[in-house]
Amino acid sequence: MTTHVLHRHLHHHPPVAVTGQGVWLTDAQGRRYLDASGGAAVSCLGHGHPDVLAAMHAQIDRLAYAHTSFFTTDVAEALADQLVKTAPAGISHAYFVSGGSEAMEAALKMARQYFVETGQPQRSRFIARRQSYHGNTLGALSIGGNAWRRAPFAPMLIAATHVSPCYPYREQLPGETAVHYGLRLAEELDQTIVALGADSVIAFVAETVGGATAGVLTPVPGYFRAVREVCDRHGVLLILDEVMCGMGRTGTLHACEQEGVTPDLIAIAKGLGGGYQPIGAVLAQARVVDAMSDGSGFFQHGHTYLGHPVACAASLAVQQVIERDGLLEAVRARGASFEAMLRAALGEHAHVGDIRGRGLFWGVELVQDRATKQPFDPSRRLHARIKAEAMAAGLMLYPMGGTVDGRYGDHVLLAPPFIVSDAELAVIVERFAAALDRSINT
Repeated sequence: MTTHVLHRHLHHHPPVAVTGQGVWLTDAQGRRYLDASGGAAVSCLGHGHPDVLAAMHAQIDRLAYAHTSFFTTDVAEALADQLVKTAPAGISHAYFVSGGSEAMEAALKMARQYFVETGQPQRSRFIARRQSYHGNTLGALSIGGNAWRRAPFAPMLIAATHVSPCYPYREQLPGETAVHYGLRLAEELDQTIVALGADSVIAFVAETVGGATAGVLTPVPGYFRAVREVCDRHGVLLILDEVMCGMGRTGTLHACEQEGVTPDLIAIAKGLGGGYQPIGAVLAQARVVDAMSDGSGFFQHGHTYLGHPVACAASLAVQQVIERDGLLEAVRARGASFEAMLRAALGEHAHVGDIRGRGLFWGVELVQDRATKQPFDPSRRLHARIKAEAMAAGLMLYPMGGTVDGRYGDHVLLAPPFIVSDAELAVIVERFAAALDRSINT
């Protein structure tokens, strides 16, 4: 088939998706695929939800677009009200963009401007974590710690410093408790801030639960509380990237709720609008907004599609459905069932090293040898084989390579829609296990 679309992979033409309903997508050949990853942890309500479609139709009939340099809209105001109402303490405003990378770009600029407005323009450095992923724009890529993604564009990236991820499966020491491991990581952050010069650091940036590049890294107890204390002691902002793990994916609306911390800025996207329209946002603490309001009076940043009315209408409908239908409770309940199924089917598998996650956000790390945790040779491209085998069996997974260091390691990310049933979860596990075995044995 001839195509003029520049697809992600130039030697492979993907199937043509034509319809979606619930947790299923159908291609042009009539083949059905169970969406076990929500695309890229996006489709929290599945596909074709009638309430979201109705909200979008109604908004298009009223107003499709108005540039935010001229107007606000009722629907953008209502969405911001909803997000602030349900946000961590102190969050006062939402800044709407068109996706996760844009949200991270805006958060980085907002953090920098905060210090310019408060008379600390010497602060120019960001600290993030190895194997983190914060988006593919140049600023977000600069902060991210995935070596493979950064390498081709390294000469174009701004300087950033990277510390250890919270990766207990591989980096917690023998005999070290989870609590002490978290404290050791916080101490590493503290020492890094001191070495750089505390008055030169803008923010520490972290995914609350690691996503695509590291395979759902869940923080150990107390880690983020210790990190928050370190940031506060040095006057450094805490930016949490919840683009993938937020908006209900882990069983609470914001993943940081489970850590008992309140960040200064939160980047959200994906589950914010559930894939019905492109949208992301930065949720900002009042003191950050007040610094701009009391200083220059504006945020020196912007894009054409900020606060797009149809995107805001879709997102507001998604959030209202989650609240109305008690889907956070459903995520916790289905998540417990999913974990049990995964551990029963794969917990003793010879090539499954770790199963980790929360809610309906799970990662399965694959290894050549369980005893040594040795990863598979990257030349096998095991993650790509698994994706192909799963698609052939009518299952959408989100596998990734380079789990350990950007080159070595494979994992599979699972993030089914919040509306998934236990029966559908059982199908996911059955088809995944079969695809895994076929991939390893060929």
